[in-house]
Amino acid sequence: MFYGSVVWDPWLIVAQIVCLQCLYYLALGVFLSILVGTRVSKMSLVYFFDYATVDASTVIGWGVMSSIFFSSIAGAGFLVYLVERAKKCLDFCATLYIVHLFICTIYGGWPASITWWVVNLTGLAVMALLGEYLCMRREMREIPISRLRSRHTDDRITRLCLMNWRHESCEAAAHEKAIKVRTDGAYSLRATFSGRSYEG
Repeated sequence: MFYGSVVWDPWLIVAQIVCLQCLYYLALGVFLSILVGTRVSKMSLVYFFDYATVDASTVIGWGVMSSIFFSSIAGAGFLVYLVERAKKCLDFCATLYIVHLFICTIYGGWPASITWWVVNLTGLAVMALLGEYLCMRREMREIPISRLRSRHTDDRITRLCLMNWRHESCEAAAHEKAIKVRTDGAYSLRATFSGRSYEG
């Protein structure tokens, strides 16, 4: 979606990071509402940013861990549309989790739980590897040859129309005929405009 020419654009990178971070927390909120919200009386930011809630000894803790894992899978899908390039996935994933670590440290202090680190590092690995895989599949997707040939043919005809503009009226140029001629195994294009032929 954001991909364009290969030019250093810091504002584009910042926009991608912000969008990815917001979508990740949106997905995390949805999964927390489903897996944790049904078991607690009130949802709060504690389940987002407090490392103490990532606890393998409680049902709610397992719900939080599962939400983080499923959010990383959803994040891989977001990478396909926001980043679009496999070689950039690891950078954006690492940035996302570094920002998440920074927010968690401000909210509840430095994460002192081994479980929190294992869960989030696993989420980082899953999101980066799955995102790279999906982006590579999209990059290697075959482009229909017939569509390219059709577009190429239209471009050639347009150029020939411009060449003939000085000699023919607009009405005559609208009646051009494109004929494919196979010569020595290669295709050539001949456009005929009212009796005149131009090889392309």
